[in-house]
Amino acid sequence: MIMNAFVLLLCEAPFCCQFVEFANTVAERVDRLRSWQKALFYCGMAIVPIIMSLSLTTLLGNAIAFATGVLYGLSALGKKGDAISYARIQQQRQQADEEKLAETLEGEL
Repeated sequence: MIMNAFVLLLCEAPFCCQFVEFANTVAERVDRLRSWQKALFYCGMAIVPIIMSLSLTTLLGNAIAFATGVLYGLSALGKKGDAISYARIQQQRQQADEEKLAETLEGEL
């Protein structure tokens, strides 16, 4: 768990490890990863100690790393559409359906 905390600190806040020579190199490599890759890495990193020893302290100790992975996973899913855009799309679809219906009715007459 201590190693997991150090890796998380090294990847997410390299300024805290300014006296470690390879901290910036590791942080740059991690920044190049996609969000879903970071999510898998952090969640996997948090699950390993829990599998080794299931207890309340391991669950609480790895909650931060797992939560970080979940947040990266959510960011990989993308931004949710806003209500205005959704309403505009629905209105356009409704108008297109009404035009098709009108053309169909005119064709029958």
